[in-house]
Formats: sequence, structure tokens, C-alpha cells
Amino acid sequence: MTVYLVGAGPGDPGLLTARALELIATAEVILYDRLIPGSALDGASPDAELIYAGKEGGGRSMAQAEIERLLLEHGAAGRAVVRLKGGDPFVFGRGGEEAEALRDAGIPFEIVPGVTAGIAAPAYAGIPVTHREGASAVAFVTGHEDPSKPASALEYSHLAAFPGTLVIYMGVRQLETITARLIAAGRGGEEPAAVIERGTLADQRVITGTLATIAAQAAAGGLRAPAVAVFGQVAALSERLRWLRAGPLAGVTVAVTRARAQGSALVGRLRALGAAVIEAPAIRIVALDGAIPELAGFDLLCLTSPNGVRLLFERLLASGRDARALAGMRVAAIGPGTAAALREHGVLADVVPDRFLAEGLVTALSGVRVGRALIVRAAGAREVLPIALRERGAIVEEVALYETVAEALSEEQLAGVATADYVTFTSSSTVRFFCDAAGGRLGAGTRLVSIGPVTTAALRERGLEPHVEASRHDIDGLVDALVRDAVARLGRAAGRAS
Repeated sequence: MTVYLVGAGPGDPGLLTARALELIATAEVILYDRLIPGSALDGASPDAELIYAGKEGGGRSMAQAEIERLLLEHGAAGRAVVRLKGGDPFVFGRGGEEAEALRDAGIPFEIVPGVTAGIAAPAYAGIPVTHREGASAVAFVTGHEDPSKPASALEYSHLAAFPGTLVIYMGVRQLETITARLIAAGRGGEEPAAVIERGTLADQRVITGTLATIAAQAAAGGLRAPAVAVFGQVAALSERLRWLRAGPLAGVTVAVTRARAQGSALVGRLRALGAAVIEAPAIRIVALDGAIPELAGFDLLCLTSPNGVRLLFERLLASGRDARALAGMRVAAIGPGTAAALREHGVLADVVPDRFLAEGLVTALSGVRVGRALIVRAAGAREVLPIALRERGAIVEEVALYETVAEALSEEQLAGVATADYVTFTSSSTVRFFCDAAGGRLGAGTRLVSIGPVTTAALRERGLEPHVEASRHDIDGLVDALVRDAVARLGRAAGRAS
């Protein structure tokens, strides 16, 4: 097998390469860094071994020697190994050291380049690192050298004289020292400069100034790593060319408790709106062995979740059937998400209620004649729908294709949730399992967001009152309700400040 040193890009999941996604999906072992896109591991196999190998000043870190030991161990065992690194593995990513260790051990490896932050972050801030009129060259410079070196390898007189753009990686803590040395070496203090924090992400921040002022401006603005600094004439173009603007949830932290596989869409929506997202999946979907009966005798099929749709078609295909097996029956979906999942399989739902609850589906079916109904759903689901159909004289058969079980939450995840501005709940099971795991550890100012009345009832059973409830009981409705609340609160805060 091969060890793949893979660049995950600077943060925006859309900048992951097709090759990176392909390797993540097929890897048996993934050693991943801290600064990778939040959804980068969503496509990993459920059986893959995921090993955190990040480094964080003052936080948990894995020594480089241990990373290389693990690469050699798993590579020598013949496993498909992905070393997933933020940015590009060969641009200040220590990929060269890891490749040398693999070569010395005789283990095959492959390099998969990624989009590096030194180009992407300035681009998202409207700064071209080269420009026909303003910069014919660009230099990438580390602001954090190996502390074991006897002396700096950087010659500031050469950097000061460099006729183009300087891009400084990992230098936000040393910004005052770096700029002072450049000015002392002869680079003009009036030269345009910029610092980009969390570049390419929806909550990126950009501060512009001059070489002489940028360190103080960045400190006053509270800019922190990860950030890159840009010195040169092109930095002045940021105000004119900047195209990524702060979303309505900029500065807001949201915890998502939905299952990881289903939560990616919600996480993506929130991040696109500028939120910092803490993924704390409290539940996991486990497939059951329920068999799909012969469908010819049913006149109604009810599906209550996208998970049910996915597993229904998996079972149909496994038994040599496809969407044609649904011919002749009405198909009811509990909401637009379930209906969308059906469309992906070429089936248009006949019935979708206005209220995305079992009660809404009962109402929507009130004018439909039902002799025999099949309900595909989760084990332990509410009995509202089957009871209502039986009361109308229908013969109802239920098939449980999956169950929802608790997903263990780490101390790091729970600590993050305790600092969140919002925690979202998309089902009663997310409430139940999250409360069991968290043990009441919620921040005093944390606001709870419920997708609808059933989830709200589950919160109240645990002694919690939701601050926000979606009027439309789907992911779009939950996001809309959260944004309205956040904007209103920010507006009130701005009013008090003025």
C-alpha cells in the first residue's frame, strides 16, 4: 500500500481537490491536522481509523517524531494511509520531512498538493499576490522558524530589498518584530500591508494598513492565528477587490448536535453564513436488518426521514428491485428533506404536508383513501401516524430500517459547546442523547434552537426552555430562525453600545 501526503487546502471545503476527496474516502488510516476544513473527514469510511495529529500552541499536540512513527507503522503494515495536512504539504507543512522518513524506510508514498493559504487567503481578501503593474514576484516566508536553530535562516536585508510581494505564514504573534526588522533593513514603512485571519472561511477578517502600522492595527483588532500577512503594493487592492464579505452570523459560534453524516448540510449552511461551527454529533444512525416486503399489495408508502429513503432503496437494490417497485402506490414524505431524497432516486412524492410533523402528515392524508399502508421509519419512532391510519380502517405494516444511538462526545467537544452562542437540536433524540452526555454543561448565555414542537417538548422534559423554535420544521427553517434571532440580538447590542 501507499502513504499519501495530502494537502487539504486553507479552510474552505470547496478548495479540497478531487484527488484529496477520493483518497479520504478510501483510506484505512487518516492522520489529520488541526487546520483542515471542518467537513474534510465527512467522506471518510466509517471503518477508517482517524488519528488527530495536530499541533496547537498551548493545546494538545502530537510531536513530529510520533507522527512519523505512526506513518511508518501503518505504512509498513500495508494499510492505505492518508496524512491530511492543512494547505499544501510541501509549503511550511513539514511534508518534506515526512516524505524523507518514508523514503528511508522504503515505504511508497505519493504527494497530493493542496491550495496553499499564502495564495488563497489573499485572493479571498481581494489581494492578488502578483500583478502586472504592482508585483512581478512573490516570496513565501515563515514567521515561525524551528526554535532549535542556532540562528535565523532569514536574511532581513534580502527580504527588505525583495522586489515584489512578501507573504508571511504563521507570523501573527511575531508581527511587530517582523515589520520592525524589515523597516530597519530598509523596506519602506509606508508600503501597503494586510493581515488575513481565517482566510477563505466565511468568518475571515481582514485588516489593512502600512508596514509601519499593521502590527499595532492587528493587535488592536484582536487578530489571532491562523493568519497570513501580506506586504507589498498589491495589499492596497484589498478594499477595491475584496469580494468575500462577513455573513449575518459572523462572530457567532453554533454547536450542531445532529448526526455527523446528516449534519454536514447544516454545518455547511451555518459556515457559509459566517458562523464558527462546533460539531458535536450526539447521535449516530445505525442500519437495522428490516426487510422490505413485496410492495404490490400496498396503496400507500410513508417515509419519515431521508435516512429511511436511503436505506429503503439500498434494500430494494439488494433484493433486485428498484424504483419501479413503487409503481401504483401513493408515496408520502413527511417533509421537503425526505421529498428531496426521494427525488434523488427518481420518485416524486405525492403527499408532502405543510407541517413537517407526523401530525401534519396525518392531516395531509385525510383525503386519501388508504387500504394498506407501509411505513418506513426508525425504530422507536412516535406512534402518531400508524395509530391514525389504523383508526381510519387501514391495514398498517411498519418496517424499522434504522435506529438512533448515542454518539460519544469528547471533553473537547463538550468544552466547545459550553462556550457556544447557540446549540441546535434537530430531533428529540439529539436532545435526549446530548443531555445525557453533557450533564447540564451549557453556558449561561447559550441559546437553544429547536427545529419544531416535538423537539421543543423533549427539551422541556429535560427542564430546558428553547430560546428559538423554527416555524418551518426543517433545516432551512431552523437556519432562518437562528439567523433572525442572531441579527436581532446583534442589533440590540449595537443599539445599547451607541
